[in-house]
Amino acid sequence: MVGSSHEALHRIFQKDPALLTRALQRVLHVPFPEPREIAALNVDLTEIEPVERRVDTLLRAETGEGTYLLVVESQGKVDERKRGSWPYYLSYLYEKYRCEPVLIVITQSSATARWASRPIRLGFRDWHSLTVRPLVLGPDNVPVIADERQAERDVPLAVLSAMTHGRGPQAPAILEGLATALRTIDPDSAAVFVQFVDSCLADPQAKQMWRDLMTAIQYFWRHPLAEQVREEGRIQECQQMTLRILEWRGIPVPDAVRERVEACSDLGQLEVWAQRAVHALDAAELFTGE
Repeated sequence: MVGSSHEALHRIFQKDPALLTRALQRVLHVPFPEPREIAALNVDLTEIEPVERRVDTLLRAETGEGTYLLVVESQGKVDERKRGSWPYYLSYLYEKYRCEPVLIVITQSSATARWASRPIRLGFRDWHSLTVRPLVLGPDNVPVIADERQAERDVPLAVLSAMTHGRGPQAPAILEGLATALRTIDPDSAAVFVQFVDSCLADPQAKQMWRDLMTAIQYFWRHPLAEQVREEGRIQECQQMTLRILEWRGIPVPDAVRERVEACSDLGQLEVWAQRAVHALDAAELFTGE
């Protein structure tokens, strides 16, 4: 189940690994060799010592020019800690697998894309012991696919387009074209792609439009994954409602309270907290007796 924009941005490459190399070739114009085979690997980079480190998606690409590890990180915002962890990931993976790692960053934010594309240079001014140059896919280079015929020719790329451009004046055309294209592929794959897009749409109007479009695609709405999408939507709405009630009443919401509410996936518990928010004098009273 895809529960967030962060997860969806890299999970699409697990669903269609070949999309990643196509994006490198066509979007970033990187001469990455054509893979003969791509296999998903364990994303756990945890050492024996209890320091847990995980990449978002890890794929192995076998090509005529050698074997590459494709390290995919979905990045929602600027995080300077990644400029230390990303070089670690690449060094660790090279040591473990003895093949070349390639770092690809996926983002919905132009500002984050600019930050992530800056080379990471470790060492002193005139001598860099290690240089990491992430390849970045984001709204400034992923093509806008608003034409349904173009979307039908490459549905996964159209899904990535909707995930990175699903806001602003172009959103209706992008989503409508993709909705039509989804009818041309098998229902199971369509249902997974629908969930990826739903998780990435931050604009409420775009998200509602997408769900309205999906209601019309009956084969999806009868699919078991559809109930997951609807359930996730109800959970997210209840989380937001609980926090909004407190904010409307002028009650400060500490980060710890916000994080606990947003981490809860129990709809019944969220409904209890929403009811308490109406009368609570302090945000912590949401959890009274628990």
